[in-house]
Amino acid sequence: MVVTINPTIEFNFSSWNVNTTTTNGSAYSDSLDMVVRSALIVILFITMVSLGCTMEISKIKNHLTKPKGVAIAVGAQFGIMPLTAFCLAKLFQLGPMETLAVLICGCCPGGNLSNIFALALQGDMNLSVVMTTCSTALGLGMMPLLLYLYSQGFSNLVQYVPFTGITVALIMILVPCGIGVLINYRVPQYSKIIIQVGLMVMLISCVVIGVLAGIFDGGKLFTVLSPQLVATAALMPLIGFTCGYILSTLFRMNAPYWQTYCFCGGRLSEHPTVFHNPEGGLPC
Repeated sequence: MVVTINPTIEFNFSSWNVNTTTTNGSAYSDSLDMVVRSALIVILFITMVSLGCTMEISKIKNHLTKPKGVAIAVGAQFGIMPLTAFCLAKLFQLGPMETLAVLICGCCPGGNLSNIFALALQGDMNLSVVMTTCSTALGLGMMPLLLYLYSQGFSNLVQYVPFTGITVALIMILVPCGIGVLINYRVPQYSKIIIQVGLMVMLISCVVIGVLAGIFDGGKLFTVLSPQLVATAALMPLIGFTCGYILSTLFRMNAPYWQTYCFCGGRLSEHPTVFHNPEGGLPC
């Protein structure tokens, strides 16, 4: 009887150890994920405040009262990019889940990274932030509509639309940018300092987060990416940049305008707070 019971006890004990280890590992991963998310939100807030310091109320009003630039951007964001995603998915004959991921990226609203690149290349920051705000607000309705139109083969696709994430992203644009605009209006002598600090924080955080992502998830990344998906991911921004340049040229926009359109159309800006996972949303 002793011989029979001991293996059972050892088996149960081994199973308990494995479960405990897995739980601890999962808890550690969840804690790290929460820390990274919180850090991203703080960094994004600081960065958007610094971007707001580059904006002027008079120029914002001009873009809103004469929305030619915003209209072009919205047309590119919700016209060209979803169609590009759909065509690339068909061209490379992607699988159902890969097609779904590409379509969601193509139909998603704007983010913040394009604002950073527009600032780095001396684009029109007022137009860039106004475009991002408008596309994010319109994304609440346009994203489910576009996914419905381009994904007739999928059912219950609306559940993948990150309504909460898009709303949070909209708040993360309006509130810090509003603070930056107010600082630039009230105490403009501090604007340049805040801009430099914000960009430095952004640069350092990108390097640190990139290294951490490479350490923890770098090996997994190449195991889930097919050559067709890599090609699609490379061609989507290139087509977006090209179309942004063509549109701005056709409508006789000057250099700061077409630089802004290129980055917004190329979808270089992904919301870390929105497109982090399928439940909260996926990655101008």
